[in-house]
Amino acid sequence: MSNSVLTITMNPSVDISYPLDHLKIDTVNRVKEVSKTAGGKGLNVTRVLKQLDVPVTASGIIGGTIGQYILNQLDENKVDHAFMKINQESRNCIAILHDDGDQTEILESGPSLSESDEESFLEHFEDQVSGFSLVTISGSLPQGLSTALYSKMVKVAAKHNVPVILDSSNEALRLALEADVKPFMIKPNQDEIAQLIGKEVEDLDDLKDKLATEEIFQDIPWIVVSLGSKGCFVKHIDKFFKVNIPKIHAVNPVGSGDSTVAGLAAGIVNQESPEDVMKRAMTVGILNTLQEKTGYIDINQYKDYFEKVNVVNY
Repeated sequence: MSNSVLTITMNPSVDISYPLDHLKIDTVNRVKEVSKTAGGKGLNVTRVLKQLDVPVTASGIIGGTIGQYILNQLDENKVDHAFMKINQESRNCIAILHDDGDQTEILESGPSLSESDEESFLEHFEDQVSGFSLVTISGSLPQGLSTALYSKMVKVAAKHNVPVILDSSNEALRLALEADVKPFMIKPNQDEIAQLIGKEVEDLDDLKDKLATEEIFQDIPWIVVSLGSKGCFVKHIDKFFKVNIPKIHAVNPVGSGDSTVAGLAAGIVNQESPEDVMKRAMTVGILNTLQEKTGYIDINQYKDYFEKVNVVNY
């Protein structure tokens, strides 16, 4: 499949949201409406790729009745999946929306895995990866897996000439950047850049300088630094770009980073020009913030917003 994407979600969840007028502590709260969706950053990427008509398969590690609920939901949405199944339960992540805009979250940590699970998954991944033209890896690792797993996966993918977009943070990201074989693209924000090099990032000039000179950022073809409502700053090979986006009224910003990854992946597999890849990514991120539901876009608004995103050489 020449332009298909494999998305990786290592710690998927069922995201449950409970809307309440007021959260009462130490007593009963009754919820009238509940929404439950297959969650996890990689599954948000998957949903958006599906809406962009890019052939996509979701993979990662999944288990138990919660895992089955996620798979059933993917089946209902006609999304292909090829998760490695384990005999532990995947997790629930609960968000209580209360008192005019407050959000209290209760996040389960999910399964606890072993070294042999990690080896099994790497074999599972290697069996899959050569059938795809791109891999996206998003989010955190479940307990028990080594923080080096993502860098191992990048290496396995490279063996089959499959580029990887890695959207992660902390040690898992650092180890992938310090390895011999680099990810094709990373999508950190400014804070994560500062964390990686242990230095503050003052402004865009400083950011450009650090991306150009710091050892850890060398040999990564694409670095897309998210700037929130100010768009993004991009290093592509040896060129730098500032991507500006229109002012919008955000309805739900959650998942817009994942939508951006989906846009980047779609642009890459469709072999678009670097400028169009950046414009597509920002457009898809914007469309997600305009929707109530996380990881959804209204494709009818695509053309309109695409034309409002502008890419400037920096």
